[in-house]
Amino acid sequence: MNNHYTYFLILGCSLAGPLALSFDKKVAFYKKWKYLFPAMLFPAFIYIAWDIFFTAKNVWSFNDNYITDIKLFNLPIEEVLFFFVVPYCCVFIYECIRCYFPLLSDKKQANILMQLLAATLLITGLIFYNRYYTSWAFILCALFIIKLFAFKKFFRDFNTNFFLIAYAVILIAFLLVNGFLTAIPVVLYNDAENLGIRIYTIPLEDIFYGMLLIMMNIALYEKLRNRKIETLVKQKI
Repeated sequence: MNNHYTYFLILGCSLAGPLALSFDKKVAFYKKWKYLFPAMLFPAFIYIAWDIFFTAKNVWSFNDNYITDIKLFNLPIEEVLFFFVVPYCCVFIYECIRCYFPLLSDKKQANILMQLLAATLLITGLIFYNRYYTSWAFILCALFIIKLFAFKKFFRDFNTNFFLIAYAVILIAFLLVNGFLTAIPVVLYNDAENLGIRIYTIPLEDIFYGMLLIMMNIALYEKLRNRKIETLVKQKI
């Protein structure tokens, strides 16, 4: 196989399972695409802009041996697709957790854990303000968590318990995919811009960079889905 399709192959293998299982009768994820696809657009736009900026600042770069020559600004097209493929797979896992374990609804401890995480990330991000990846990933993730609690009415459909359990499962797949991307390596990181702490070959910051991406997708997905349900209920009344 041509090495230049390596990144494409990793994305394709990541998507294959969740896409095939989207037609499972219990989850029926394909019926929820009408909420998912619009929800993916805003986070993808934010992350693509973020990625373009960080690539220009040499926070990370891409190995030309494992990507195609198709680029959007300074980003490989595969990197752009990453912000659609990964959220699709992760929201699918989240939806499976919701469908198969519907009684996981106690949010009190999950809320406390999320708040402690936000405080820790915010403080750490401010301490390491001079490292682009650390400060941006930690502070932005912390601010979004704070936003979830500050605007409870708007985000009332976001269940922290479901999210944390789902993200614990998602991390296994997320770290596996990122493990390939960083071990080959397809993506190269400038350690001057991160803490230098690695899980195998994966920078620690990737965990919270990924958490923010998935959190944004799920929050918007739930907002769109439940707004539709509320509209249907009102019409029946």
